[in-house]
Amino acid sequence: MKKYREITEARRLLQLPEYATMEEIKDQYRQLLNRWHPDKCTHDKDRCKEMTTKIIAAYEIITAYCSRYKYSFSREEVAKYLSGQDWWLERFGDDPLWGSGKKPE
Repeated sequence: MKKYREITEARRLLQLPEYATMEEIKDQYRQLLNRWHPDKCTHDKDRCKEMTTKIIAAYEIITAYCSRYKYSFSREEVAKYLSGQDWWLERFGDDPLWGSGKKPE
């Protein structure tokens, strides 16, 4: 599939793993631009300009894909991403022994 190859090439150029949050994508994009931007690059300026162009294009491909991605808000999916504290409260709530220790109001 052509689109999958395009997204995969963009992901690899941005040095992203197969699973990444939007925050991770943006951070990696900024780091690569900081490294390759012609104004900051200390070696071959033409190569830096070329890499900057490729990084921007790859980022646009990834963000376009992400903007069309349908996120799941199901109970099961949300449960996968609970913080440690939220996970604990989900299971034990205000239990006097295992929970937060707060008395019910």
